[in-house]
Amino acid sequence: MSQQRETIAILDYGSQYTQLIARRVRELNVYCEIYPWNAAPEQVMALSPVGFILSGGPNSVYDPGAPSLPPYVTRAGVPILGLCYGMHLLAHGLDGQVVPSGRREYGPATVTIVDPQSPLFAGLPSTIEVWMSHGDSVTRMPSGFHLLGESDNTPYAAMGNDDRRWYGIQFHPEVQHTPQGIEILRRYLYDICGCAGTWTAGHLIEEATARIRGQVGDGIVVCGLSGGVDSAVTAALIHRAVGDQLACVFVNNGLMRLGEPEQVVDTFQREMGMRLIAVDATEEFLDALQGITDPEQKRRVIGERFVRVFEREAAEIALRASRDVARFLGQGTIYPDVIESAGRPDAQRIKSHHNVGGLPDDMDFQLVEPLRDLFKDEVRRVGLALGLSKDLVWRHPFPGPGLGVRVLGAITWERLELLRAADAIWIEELRAAGLYREVAQAFAVLLPVRTVGVMGDGRTYQQVIALRAVTTDDFMTADWAPLPAELLARVSSRIVNEVQGINRVVYDISSKPPATIEWE
Repeated sequence: MSQQRETIAILDYGSQYTQLIARRVRELNVYCEIYPWNAAPEQVMALSPVGFILSGGPNSVYDPGAPSLPPYVTRAGVPILGLCYGMHLLAHGLDGQVVPSGRREYGPATVTIVDPQSPLFAGLPSTIEVWMSHGDSVTRMPSGFHLLGESDNTPYAAMGNDDRRWYGIQFHPEVQHTPQGIEILRRYLYDICGCAGTWTAGHLIEEATARIRGQVGDGIVVCGLSGGVDSAVTAALIHRAVGDQLACVFVNNGLMRLGEPEQVVDTFQREMGMRLIAVDATEEFLDALQGITDPEQKRRVIGERFVRVFEREAAEIALRASRDVARFLGQGTIYPDVIESAGRPDAQRIKSHHNVGGLPDDMDFQLVEPLRDLFKDEVRRVGLALGLSKDLVWRHPFPGPGLGVRVLGAITWERLELLRAADAIWIEELRAAGLYREVAQAFAVLLPVRTVGVMGDGRTYQQVIALRAVTTDDFMTADWAPLPAELLARVSSRIVNEVQGINRVVYDISSKPPATIEWE
């Protein structure tokens, strides 16, 4: 990472909202990184953070073995903002007191601002609505702190030490249920930490370009291009950085959507003028996936097959360029991929993304991943700034393993064809209804079950399609989209009538969490 970048270090104490804190900070054009609370001090301080945010968490600070406040944080001489458990850490770690609350508080509350001149609350209304989620409370503030805000149930809802620029708030400013929360974070970042807000699309492009040049030098980069926004922005950034040293490889693995291979080639070869090598590896992938039903194994097999194809193409590219080897592989890995694949050592793996947890240990490439620290909306801002078309930038995400993780159970060509046809109808009807851009992601899933139906007075025993559509800003959390019943009815009717082999259609109304967006 660049040492010149102004950075906020977020220490993660296990809050369900930690990723949301990072999203809000970046929305305010300030870069931040998340570290486990017990990360090595030199690792965190290598970024020269201009401030710290201490997340909430499920523990009680007075319990034996509870996560603590690392000494280097208070010695750093920079501002600190503690949220919920983070506030308790400041109180408990200094000379304040934290005890179990007489009444646990989960939900909305009204906080009265006691010190309207505080830089954390200056210019805000005298009372603000907030979201509380705590079972402990501060009952004595540390020396040097004064009261900033109170509520009926929480006498010390906010406290601050203006001389040291240390602050604690009992509520969660990062959630939408705290309407003034983004303004509180803005004041912390700009007025207290002195941030300039340089984390913009232009800055991202400039920094990524310099980093790619420094990593690649005069080497050849093979970029795996799927046609989605992540790989497209990755290719555009690498092309901007090293020009003709980039060779894009599109692999048709047989797991693409209807008409997608032709569309990708047309878009990138003709419209964008990039050097694109199209490889049809359908039989290779389907042979490797034969009989495999476990989703994690599917991802590993698909990830390995991709790398092997890229290695073969890289050898050909290097030969044509009179080079010994093409050493670099460009990938559209983004931050949620890393988090869900346990790219951080302290994280639990939710599922392996083929480009993070599914890569073979013996691959020959060095990875070039300019989007690895970005959320999806940041990727889209970069794509627009690079001049990519809105249709491409706002295209719904498509998983790297493709339909391989949307055909649940065994993968066969016949089952893929059923899913392709149903998915195409679903997306076509969403576009016709003007709702494609209203949802963040929509797709169909072929279930590994058959159900009884009646068609033409005869019994059928056929397969089931599940429809999925979600709304989300960051893809870390998502809500199911409450689409019009008449639209769902029309899609169901079309699929059952037009896709031979399907006699039932269901709609997924699960949010993330507890579900994930994809089914596998």
